[in-house]
Amino acid sequence: MNGTNIALSIFLLYWFAVSVLDRKGILEKYNISTFGPLPILMIRTTKGLKLLDVLARPKAYWRIFANLGILLMFAGMIAMFLVIAISDLGLYTSLLSGNMPEPGKYNSPRNIFLIPGLNEFIPLTWGAIALIVTLVVHEFSHAILCRVEGIRVKSMGILYALVPIGGFAEPDDEQLFGTKEKTERELPLTATIEEIEEWEKEEKIRQETEKTKPDEPKSEPVIGATRTQRSRILAAGVMANFSVAFIALLLFFGPVLGAIAPLSDAMILSVNESSPADHAGLENGMIITQINDANITTAEDLRTYLEKTQPGDTVRISATKNGTVSTHDLQVASVPENYIGGGVPVGGIVSGSPAEAAGIKTGMTMIRINDTKMQNVSNFVSFMETTRANQTVEVELLPPENYTGNLTEKGTVVFDVKLSSNSEHDYGFLGVVYGNNAVMELPMLGVSVLMPQAKLYLEALKQIPSLLTMPAGWIILFGLPIYGFAGEGFRGFSGTFMQFYQPVGWAEPLGVGIFWIANTLLWVGWLNFYVGLFNCLPAVPLDGGHVFKDSTYSFVYRFTRNDSISEKVSNSITASFSMLILFSFIFMIFGPYIGQWM
Repeated sequence: MNGTNIALSIFLLYWFAVSVLDRKGILEKYNISTFGPLPILMIRTTKGLKLLDVLARPKAYWRIFANLGILLMFAGMIAMFLVIAISDLGLYTSLLSGNMPEPGKYNSPRNIFLIPGLNEFIPLTWGAIALIVTLVVHEFSHAILCRVEGIRVKSMGILYALVPIGGFAEPDDEQLFGTKEKTERELPLTATIEEIEEWEKEEKIRQETEKTKPDEPKSEPVIGATRTQRSRILAAGVMANFSVAFIALLLFFGPVLGAIAPLSDAMILSVNESSPADHAGLENGMIITQINDANITTAEDLRTYLEKTQPGDTVRISATKNGTVSTHDLQVASVPENYIGGGVPVGGIVSGSPAEAAGIKTGMTMIRINDTKMQNVSNFVSFMETTRANQTVEVELLPPENYTGNLTEKGTVVFDVKLSSNSEHDYGFLGVVYGNNAVMELPMLGVSVLMPQAKLYLEALKQIPSLLTMPAGWIILFGLPIYGFAGEGFRGFSGTFMQFYQPVGWAEPLGVGIFWIANTLLWVGWLNFYVGLFNCLPAVPLDGGHVFKDSTYSFVYRFTRNDSISEKVSNSITASFSMLILFSFIFMIFGPYIGQWM
């Protein structure tokens, strides 16, 4: 039975058990309810409510915390709405011009939702940890502010769906969103004398009406939250998410990344059968760290050292894989005379350049210019710096498989190219945009080595905080796990990527534990930030929607001085924004499919 069948069997068993227990009322007996098709269990308890009162004692601090959250919520509200509006405008323009992007992983419906396991960009383990932290922090902050503002919290609990997925706090909705007493007719601080007299008349009529019904049982009045109190309570969750995100990312980009260093940029990608490396026990995925007494930090270091050896020489290679260090003795083999390896891929051709005029095409691989072999990009750059304008050079390339031109006996294609002048430098200009040259062939060992530029990647990560003074920096941070720096996506230090790094300094005793800490901080920070931003949207039932509605009411009331009109206008505006945002998300999801159909 494969993993998919096992997961499906577990899910069906869970669904069946929960359905039976719910139907027989057993769940209700233990104060457990269900919602959703999964279903998700809400396990309630009143234990721990006294802890809320203890935590809520510094009321002044929490009110300052929540007031700052209101400001950040409006900033996030504007930012998120602009992002949605710009995205919709871009999609609509693309639809009209017939350039709608094709459906893919970046606009897939499953990746709209930040659910670990469903979203292919969010790893299950780290994503689940981050989601639990995000929900608990968010809901617990709501609960604390409820107690600060005198709103009852009926229960707290956990959300459970096969495994715990978060926590929740259940405030008294009638107090938080109710419309009785205090929330129904609350005099503003700026009320005029005429408004105060009108309010007193209404209160007198209400009291006389209650006296005429002496036989009716009187219920305790519900003292609901004012709009300011409600805004604080709702903004507290967003503020808590932003605070946790700030702390987590500060630790990630600071002491944690500072304790991670590149191990080596030479990972064995493949081992040729019956080669010296194969006989010596070298394996795919091993990171070469040393050859004899020379430390290896890049694949170029390895190639340079091997060029100084002779066929038949014995070398000792130290390599590491999954934290295990091993040594291997092997003999250097001779390189066949007709061997063609390495090369510089042609990633593009400059329009009107000598390369285009000669017939060089994208997809070819340069292996020689004149008598100089093109092993890598540095060889190519070094050679071009020795040339001059109007010089004719002979360029030998490996063609793509479908090439139909004239080939040499070795299966290569040769062009005589007259270089032009370079506007930026004194040397000649070929007009080739070199492509990715991340793999180096080492025939003397019988291996191909991957060169991921681990040091440069780590340095790029460390530079992100310094870029946050510019919009580009925020775009990189937002899209880091999804797009990375060049579409590769950065999901943390795990799998093959982790092999290129090692803990140093204070983290050295932790071993691979530093990578667990780094991944946890990365995803806790990123997910808290995104959930906080999402909750800022001015759409009910999100927190931002309720705060937007109350703020709209207060703004309209300044002009109308009428509760009923202000309520109707604020409800209509909020409902319009909610529908607009809903249809925007629907358009983002189905727009690419509509474009393909049209």
